[in-house]
Amino acid sequence: MRTFTYVYVLQSVADPNRFYMGCASDLRARLARHNNGEVPHTAKSKPWQIKTYVAFSDRDRARKFERYLKSASGRAFLKKRL
Repeated sequence: MRTFTYVYVLQSVADPNRFYMGCASDLRARLARHNNGEVPHTAKSKPWQIKTYVAFSDRDRARKFERYLKSASGRAFLKKRL
C-alpha cells in the first residue's frame, strides 16, 4: 500500500487573511487537531478549512515543498495562485 505525505494550506474561517502551511501523513486527523485547538500556533484562529493540498509519495520532497511555501517566495507563489 502506498502512503502519501500531504503538504497543506489552511485558511482561517474566523480571519480569512490568515493562512497556515503544514505537512502531515493523515490530513483529516491533522485538520481535526488544528480545529480542536491542539496545535498552539493555530489555536487562536480556529476554525480552519483546507484551502489546498498536494500529495507526495516522497516524504523528503514534501518537507522541502513545505519549507519552500513558508519562505517569502513560497508565500508570494501562494498569494498569486490561490
